[in-house]
This record gives sequence, C-alpha cells and structure tokens, in this order.
Amino acid sequence: MSSTKRSSGRAGPSAALGLPAASALVIGSIIGTGVFALPSALAPYGPISLVAFGVVTLGALALAGTFGALSKRTPASGGPYVYAREAFGEFAGFLNAWSYWITAWAGNAAIAVAWVGYVEVFVNTGHRTWISVLIALTGLWIPAAVNLTGVRNTGAFQVVTTVLKFVPLLFMATLGLLFVDPDNFGAFNASGGSALGAISAAGAIALFSYLGLEAASVVASRVREPARNVPRATVYGTLACAVIYLLGTLAVFGTVSHGELLTSSAPFTEAANNIMGGTWAGDAVAVAAIVSGIGALNGWTMLCAEMPYAAARDGLFPAAFARLRGDKDVPVFGIVASTVLASLITVFSYTRFDDVFTKIVLLSVLTAVIPYLFSAAAQLYWLLVHGRARLDRRALARDVTVAVLAMGFSYWSIQGSGYQTVYYGLFVLLLGLPVYVWLKRDGDVSARPGPAGSAAPDARAPETPPGPSGRRAVIPRSRGRAPLRHHD
Repeated sequence: MSSTKRSSGRAGPSAALGLPAASALVIGSIIGTGVFALPSALAPYGPISLVAFGVVTLGALALAGTFGALSKRTPASGGPYVYAREAFGEFAGFLNAWSYWITAWAGNAAIAVAWVGYVEVFVNTGHRTWISVLIALTGLWIPAAVNLTGVRNTGAFQVVTTVLKFVPLLFMATLGLLFVDPDNFGAFNASGGSALGAISAAGAIALFSYLGLEAASVVASRVREPARNVPRATVYGTLACAVIYLLGTLAVFGTVSHGELLTSSAPFTEAANNIMGGTWAGDAVAVAAIVSGIGALNGWTMLCAEMPYAAARDGLFPAAFARLRGDKDVPVFGIVASTVLASLITVFSYTRFDDVFTKIVLLSVLTAVIPYLFSAAAQLYWLLVHGRARLDRRALARDVTVAVLAMGFSYWSIQGSGYQTVYYGLFVLLLGLPVYVWLKRDGDVSARPGPAGSAAPDARAPETPPGPSGRRAVIPRSRGRAPLRHHD
C-alpha cells in the first residue's frame, strides 16, 4: 500500500517556519561556499569591484523589495512561478517553474563541487578524483536526508548552520576592518580597461552572491503568516547578506596584499591568518566554509522540491512532484529527483571536463535571472493595471521605481552572462516546451476528475490564503489553475 497521502480536504502542507527560520532560509540560500572565494574572483579588477558590488547590492535589494511586495499580494508557495502565472498566464508560469527548477538542482551541483575544495583542506589532500566525487555526493545527500525528515527539521538545521557560518563572516566584516592596511589595496582599477567595463565585468561575478534572495517566497505556504513574514524575511535576509558581503570583502582586500589575493584559493583564510597569526584561524574559516556549504545545500534542496510542487499542484509540472508523503507533508519525489540530477551532473563534472563547474554556475545564474525578470515585470503589471486606483501617487511612484530597477538589473545581469551562456541557457529553457506539450497532450488533463469525480490521485487540493476567520478554503481545480486571492 502506497504511503502517499491522498487528498484529505486540507488546503496544503503545514506551515512550520517562523520569521527566524524563514530569514535563515534566505541567508543560508544566499551565502554558500562562493562568498569565501569571492574576493579572489574580484581581485583582478581591484577595489573598483567594490563599486560593482554596491551596484549589484542595490539591484538585489530592488529584487528583494519586489518579491516582498508580490508575496503580500499572493502569499502562496511558488514565488516567481506563481507571480508569472497570475500576471501572464499558464505558459509563462510553466517557463518560470522550469527555469527555476534547473537553477536549483544545477546550482546544487556547483555548490557541492566548490564545497569539496574546503573539505579537502582536511581530507583527501591529494585530490584523488573518485574520493572527491564521493565527498561531493555526501554533501548532496546529507541535506536531502534532512529535508526528507520534514520541514521543521529542515528549518532548524538551516538556523543552526546559518548562525555557525554567519559568526566568522561577521568577525571579518567588523573586527577585520581594524586591521586594514591601505597599501594592500593596489590600483583602484587593476583591470587595465575602462572603469565602466571593469564595473560590468565585476558585477557579473558579484551577481552569483545574491542568488537565493527569493527563497522565502518560494516556500511561502511553509511559512507562518506568509503575507507578513515572507516580505520581512526576504528584505532582512538580503540586507544582512549585503552588509556581510560588502564589509567582509573590503576587510579581505585590506588585509591581504593584491598580489597574494590574485593567486589565493581561500582569501578569507589568508585574511584570518594575517589578522590572528598562525594557521588555526584559517582552519576555522575552512570549517565555516564547510558548514556554509552544507547549509546552502540544505536550503536549495528544499527549493528544488517546493517550486515544482507548486507548479505540479496546478497541473503545470508532472503530477509526481505534487505528492506529499507522511505526516510531515514531505515532497519526496521532488527532493529525490532533484538530488539525483544534481548527483549526475556532479559526477559528470569530475569525469569529463575541467571547466564544467564554471559553466554550471553561469547557466544556473542565467536560469535564475529569467524568473527574476518575470517577477519584476509581474509587479510592474499589477501596479500599472490595478495600483493606480488603489495607491496614492507617492506610493505608486516608489513601487514602480523599485520594479523598474529590478527589471533593469535583471536585463543587465543577462547581458553580463556572456553570449555563450545566453545561448546554452535559451536552449535549456526551450527544452521545457516538449514537457509543456506533454502535460497538455489531452487538453487540460488536470481539470479532468479521477474515478467517481474525485481529485487526481495523490495530489493535494490547491491552497488559498487564509480568510478573515483564519481558516483556509479548498477551491476546486479549474482548468489546471488554482485561483489565488490577491492582497493589495
């Protein structure tokens, strides 16, 4: 007998995440292993890269504000998928879900490969390939196992790992500034090109740092009081990361010489050793990077399942993704399928090409920016169509400005990804077309009742936000789409 839970009249999965856990999910998804190597990646451009970081931070905050506003309007799981579907229709919603799903599991492969580098500070120092592969697979499946135990355990794990990795980064962003030596910075623009070109190139690298800011909106139905807590978690989490990133990178630039930074594979480790003396501080930073990576994988594994769950619930993703198992409402198929795909691409990256890691990262960034662009466009659409009659001019002008900045930032990010990445990204995105056709092969199959007029087997009824009484209503599926109540 299947353990899959059939529709029981409940509106959706239980909400187990409070504001601290939702904020930790945002911070933990943004801060992975990449932050610990970021100063070295920006070093070829010199301190002007901090200007680029500032520009990217403003764009990220504009996106955070946009997601916060959209989550108030539609406080349901799915984030970018739901916003695009409600504003532009089912096909736009499907493309966003497809694109974001690729981002999530391909990005997990990239995080795992980077995470191995920090683990091998202590084990497999000879970097034997198959041991590295086993370490990477361990890093992928530990978070999957945590996610399979339920969202409450996932949230608790996320809070613990976020605190453990946040403390050393906070140390560098505060006390580290006291040890800054201006002579370490080198030329302001070390790229040899124009200032604008250096800012654009450095900005494309810095963009990697903020992927995951939408995490709370993707799992909104898992958050208590989503209309209130999702916007706060999104903005607070992004702001916290912005402060850590900017001040931490400044501290590393000022405590490690420019020449050393160009060749360093662990710049925060070098900075910690220079500040404290010896090597123990650097080892502590390596441990923090390991914790950071496993925490990021934990958060992104949750997103790997929640985005397709929201789409499958509406008939816009294979039905297997909509099945919840056990008393803790675990989307088992989404977690396992995404982790298997991430494992396959990780093994492939170690056994085929040396530069696959970089290509995976660039591709995952591009496929994330597409949903960002659609979300900003959805916010602009709602403001211009409905907001003019409901908002005063000042509030409307403010919200439109934020949405336009978020759109502009998204376009700039796509342009900065490079022609080859855009080509491969478009190809992968269009691979979703046959899937969409298959889902619609018999018309709107999701609208067709199962035996005796019941809902589709093993699928949960779509959820709606709580009404004035605090109860959730179950709305029958209509043409594969769950009507959502909008809050202005």
